[in-house]
Amino acid sequence: MDAVRVALLREVLAGTEWLQSTRRFAGTLRSSVTRHHGGLLLVGTAEYEPWHLAAHLDDEAAWSGLPELSPTLVRHRVPPGVPAHLSVGLGRLEATRRGETLLVITPQAPGEGLLERVHDVRRGGATVLALDGTSDGEGSELCALAHDRLAVPPTVPSSTSTELDLDTVQHLVSAAAGENSPPVPRGRRFRDRLARLADQLTAPPPPRW
Repeated sequence: MDAVRVALLREVLAGTEWLQSTRRFAGTLRSSVTRHHGGLLLVGTAEYEPWHLAAHLDDEAAWSGLPELSPTLVRHRVPPGVPAHLSVGLGRLEATRRGETLLVITPQAPGEGLLERVHDVRRGGATVLALDGTSDGEGSELCALAHDRLAVPPTVPSSTSTELDLDTVQHLVSAAAGENSPPVPRGRRFRDRLARLADQLTAPPPPRW
């Protein structure tokens, strides 16, 4: 999903709980990393690696002037010969320090191994955020560990014809995380956003992913 489609999707969802929820969660993420300056870690499951979200947050960090949003992707398995920024294993979680932020992305309830690591990260003083595709019952343990959580169940009620899923919500969160300007009227916000997106598309930052 490209940046212009994200902007149009947000216009379609204007006034719904999902646009408000993604903005709120993105605000929590942005304030956590900018307040502590401790770095952002991103982890999924062995079956689901949020590398796409990592790339979008990296772009938003460059475009918005908020380098703290650029994440470190933590992987369950690191294939041989991959670039350094894609070679960070789960051992990085053991070195998490106070002031860092861990964003957990899971399409289903995380396993006990990941939950134990997340528990240790929180106990060490880091901020834990969760974006997951589970129902309240399935995600209760992760919810208890997270300082803030946005749940996107498999079937998302929507008053629009737009289908929402975990991947779509990640795009909305990453786009909102890079916005640090005060609110403006809706029509102007849309025009300004499109102008900014046009500039971004014509002059993208050097890719890392």
